[in-house]
Amino acid sequence: MQNFKLSLPTEIFFGKGQIKVLGEQVKRHGGTRVLVCYGSGRVKQQGIYDAVTTKLTGKEIPFHELGGIAPNPRITSIREGVRLVKEHGIDFIVAIGGGSVLDCAKGIAAGARYDGDPWDLYTKKGEIRSALPLGMVLTLAATGSEMNGTSVVTNLETKQKLAIRLPFLKPRFSVLDPTYTFTVPPDQTACGTVDIMSHAYEQYFSTVPGTFLSDRLGEAVLKTCLHYGPVALKEPENYEARANLLWAATIGLNELLTYGKTGDWATHMIGHGVAAHYDVTHGVGLAILFPHWMNFVLDERSLDKFHALARNLWGVPISMEPMEAAREGIARTRQFFTELGMPARLREVDVAEEMLPTIAKTAVEFGAVGVYRKLGEAEVLEILRKAW
Repeated sequence: MQNFKLSLPTEIFFGKGQIKVLGEQVKRHGGTRVLVCYGSGRVKQQGIYDAVTTKLTGKEIPFHELGGIAPNPRITSIREGVRLVKEHGIDFIVAIGGGSVLDCAKGIAAGARYDGDPWDLYTKKGEIRSALPLGMVLTLAATGSEMNGTSVVTNLETKQKLAIRLPFLKPRFSVLDPTYTFTVPPDQTACGTVDIMSHAYEQYFSTVPGTFLSDRLGEAVLKTCLHYGPVALKEPENYEARANLLWAATIGLNELLTYGKTGDWATHMIGHGVAAHYDVTHGVGLAILFPHWMNFVLDERSLDKFHALARNLWGVPISMEPMEAAREGIARTRQFFTELGMPARLREVDVAEEMLPTIAKTAVEFGAVGVYRKLGEAEVLEILRKAW
């Protein structure tokens, strides 16, 4: 296990009715003028927007809003948010939504403290050392953005999907009310479940030895998805299922699973390459790619980890030969994603075969990706072709 420093500064308010704390928390963290960010009309239709803004007006906190933030959030939305922040003297940001809205809000918080184009921060041309404080109201179990400092954004002009990871982008507080996820459509529920599992996988597949505890924590997150993902699809207002998925998503990427180890993250980088050119939903891309990445990197060096996962997660019999068991575990991963309604091939989401070399080049734009195997352009292209 590697040395590490533990810092989980975000305060979580979990459960029914926890939105009651929002106004006082904004004031506690110095908010006097707020930008409210949200995506689809669902937050207004379901009364979540009113629940948030009422708590602000009740505390006499003026606010402006930025709506219509798209899945795979655009740099254009961040630029508009930064403009609003600077024009109205905003000093606090509240995001209502899933990972896309939360990631966009973080980009705005960072860009507000930068004099140039906020896209510079994602391409590493610019640097900041502080950001506006943030509060999050989560409406989707997926990305874990409610408790980490990562922001992933798409630039449609340059065909890039890039990330920044900064400790001061971690929200000051997040409100996690499982009832706010009751109306999430089935396809988004499935995508969110895949996203949670993918984060756990990325951190599980580490070459660092001696990480027994974090591996078992990762398996617990995965088992939660296996158990409650199908329940949430069948019974969307099942509080137990929604609550467990919501907390699994938070634990899945609040850094708890990665302390003391280095994760792989190659599949995410390949998925970002696909999304940069085709705007494929994040969970969909990961569902397609992950089993193909698994089969590509499975060899004698990685066998122990794959075998452990097959045994501990999928219950593959102890009598099965290790390599056979590992391949069976991968097959069951693919089967589970299919049962959630996820596609298995890139061609199913209209990715053109002739674009695969371009996607591969985009995925490794900043260098080879992965830990189990360092994947350059040729290796990524091979995975993409197997996934097509």
